Amino acid sequence: MNELNNNKNNSNFGYKKVSETQKTSLVNNVFTSVTEKYDLMNDLMSFGLHRVWKHYFLLCSHIKSGDRVLDLASGTGDISKLISKAVGDEGEVISCDINYSMLNKGRDNLINSGIFKNITYVQADAQELSFEDESFNHVTIAFGLRNTANIEKALQSIYRTLKPGGSIQILEFSKAEKIIEKPYNIFLKNFIPYLGKYVAKDEDSYKYLAESIEMHPSQKELLKLMEKTNFKNCQYNNLSLGVVSIHKGYRI
Repeated sequence: MNELNNNKNNSNFGYKKVSETQKTSLVNNVFTSVTEKYDLMNDLMSFGLHRVWKHYFLLCSHIKSGDRVLDLASGTGDISKLISKAVGDEGEVISCDINYSMLNKGRDNLINSGIFKNITYVQADAQELSFEDESFNHVTIAFGLRNTANIEKALQSIYRTLKPGGSIQILEFSKAEKIIEKPYNIFLKNFIPYLGKYVAKDEDSYKYLAESIEMHPSQKELLKLMEKTNFKNCQYNNLSLGVVSIHKGYRI
């Protein structure tokens, strides 16, 4: 049977249905393309709010000195940088991304910031982590879960690597509340591709990014996926009227 005709292997690349293998490849191409303008575009698209979201994300994580933390979809290193400072010299951060260009850019950013003592860089797919069982006190993933080919597989892989009592914390674009839903959808479909075209010179990649936000599971749907993967005490917290949300769960 053709792989694309097998619904179990279907994944969303924006509005398009593709196989999980194809999505992984297509997303990798997107992030290789946008690497150099990625930080600038984040500032423009969020009007700088992404920095506030990320700092709050760290505050909610309860990461402390001496912890060992896996930062998935680490990208250009914003979250890894914050975690590195939180765990201190006694702790360790594994900065992990599937895309080499993004991982390399993040490493350069952190080295230029003077951060290198307690951090290691690993290129890996969140769905197929090769770390030992029960390796980490916490796993974080910011603005990366929606880009995985299979969210449930990624959650299962993460669960295995967590120590009992450890937490997963997810920062992701979500479903905006009704009061801003219509203008926000116009912003996604029109303004983000426009910025991509004229700032990043890559309209198609930012069209995908906008579509991927729309196709990502809602807050409650993601909560159910986490619970299905055996995470306990799962909860979420909306930021900026649901434009983004923080999901958290524990391995008991």
